[in-house]
Amino acid sequence: MLTLFNTLTGKLEPFTPIDANRVRMYVCGVTVYDYCHIGHARSALVFDMLRRYLQYSGYEVLFVKNFTDVDDKIIKRANEQHVSCEVITSRYIDAYYEDMGKLGIQAASIEPKATGHISEIIALTDALIKKGLAYAIDGDVYFEVDKYQDYGRLSKRKLEDLQAGARVEVDERKRHPMDFALWKRSKPNEPSWPSPWGSGRPGWHIECSAMSIKYLGETFDIHGGGMDLIFPHHENEIAQSCGASGKEFARYWIHNGFVQINQEKMSKSLGNFFTIREIFEKSKWSEQVTGEVLRYFLISTHYHGPLDFSDQALQEARQALEGFYGLFNRLRENEQNSTADQDLSAALVHAEEAFKKAMDNDLNTPMAVAELQKLRNEINKLIDRGLSTEARQRALRQFRRLGDVLRLFQLEKWDYGILPATGQLVLTGQEIEARLSERIEARKRKDFAKADEIRKSLAAQGIIIEDKPDGTSRWKR
Repeated sequence: MLTLFNTLTGKLEPFTPIDANRVRMYVCGVTVYDYCHIGHARSALVFDMLRRYLQYSGYEVLFVKNFTDVDDKIIKRANEQHVSCEVITSRYIDAYYEDMGKLGIQAASIEPKATGHISEIIALTDALIKKGLAYAIDGDVYFEVDKYQDYGRLSKRKLEDLQAGARVEVDERKRHPMDFALWKRSKPNEPSWPSPWGSGRPGWHIECSAMSIKYLGETFDIHGGGMDLIFPHHENEIAQSCGASGKEFARYWIHNGFVQINQEKMSKSLGNFFTIREIFEKSKWSEQVTGEVLRYFLISTHYHGPLDFSDQALQEARQALEGFYGLFNRLRENEQNSTADQDLSAALVHAEEAFKKAMDNDLNTPMAVAELQKLRNEINKLIDRGLSTEARQRALRQFRRLGDVLRLFQLEKWDYGILPATGQLVLTGQEIEARLSERIEARKRKDFAKADEIRKSLAAQGIIIEDKPDGTSRWKR
């Protein structure tokens, strides 16, 4: 049974959805004023993978992930570039889809924008005022944290502790320094909408409550995001949502850990901040990092802990994938010998059970990948003993099916390009096949010196040739 670490309770819990066969999940998306960074990639991947595993486990998943497309940072960027906010948000939403596409991230079921839900935001804000949980001052509306007794239950801190540790916007009009904005009155050169309190725009936190309630209901199964959102964003979502409905908001709160650069938290101020496209484009990475390599790296550490980004980690991810695709190349060969077919069947069953056990343990992807690596090593040995073509196809199908949960092993052909351990350019599969054909022709001509020269040349680049009794040859890295 799937267990998940619930930030709300602070412990691992068996996952039981409200509806027996259907899961409703909301994840906070990006604020679209800049390109996505590696931290965004990790969060997107974690919840894409959770959705895929739920579907693999037989659930129907209604997955909502929003775009915050009205925000101080967006307004600032638009004013700097002398364009409208819509120009900025459209540009970076397009970039988001491009970046996530490279990582194999599937679009959510519904991807709402805050600006498309102003009426829902106004209605929710009005409901909070009528319940005595919010107040309006000069066109601004604030949630009154003192009126919600359970404030701080997600972050496990008392209100006075939160106040001491937070950077609070000074506003003497607020009844409590931690009161947060539900609606902001309009300022010059800002987007605005009419409301009962005057022209203005929504606050950040109210957007997600309004959109999640609209599409998933007042109580749903899973709410997710990065750990940096626990406070204040998710804490405030709980307060305003539960305050308005009188019901529990989300039953499971799932948060992914931070990305570190050489064991320091990634930040622009430290100069160790990388966007997804920089990782694909920078010269020191571009020849060795594909979307699948980056994805393999991101799941190599458990989602709840910190992830250290480094060149070495990317190299190790690529080398690991090369090992898998080397096996897939061998499995695609036709073979009549079926000596080890029965042992393969047992290995496939055991591997799937072990994979499910790892994933059921709070999405333990490092353990799940380790089980797939064990299967890879075992099948390589079974091939040496003899596997029929049908058995080989079954093995390929299982790798593809289990890999789809992690969005790995989906390529028909692996392009090696750069051997990361040395940084030396190596031959592609097509080039190796051409050299192998040249060697076979040399052997037919009994030009053994030439054939041996080709073999040594390939060996120098890590290519091993295995000559078969029927006169054909195969290669592996």
